[in-house]
Amino acid sequence: MYPDDLKYTSEHEWVRVPGEAAGSARIGITDYAQEALGDIVYVSLPEVGDRIETGQPVGELESTKSVSDIYAPLTGEVVARNEAVDTTPELVNSDPYGGGWLLEVVPDDTAQVDGLLDATAYQATLEG
Repeated sequence: MYPDDLKYTSEHEWVRVPGEAAGSARIGITDYAQEALGDIVYVSLPEVGDRIETGQPVGELESTKSVSDIYAPLTGEVVARNEAVDTTPELVNSDPYGGGWLLEVVPDDTAQVDGLLDATAYQATLEG
């Protein structure tokens, strides 16, 4: 249910290293998060070149139920944003670990990724 090749946050974001760009990490939300939100109708993301800080809001997901912040799992520079979710926000629901990714960041310190949860630990937070 939660891919083993990803790292997770307790705020329900995932991180995949490497991303498409050299030295980058791809970020999205988990299947649990998209299901809790319901049908996503709008995605607001930072721009390429923006700096993000761990734990700080970096965007929003608006669903038919509510608006939810996206929190930065890493500190670094945004090098890509998924333009597809601008026009097709439901990709976040239908393919949260693939076509529904949100952004890519070059982390200031790649060791930040090691401090995130693995799939087993993330699942334990959901069950606890």
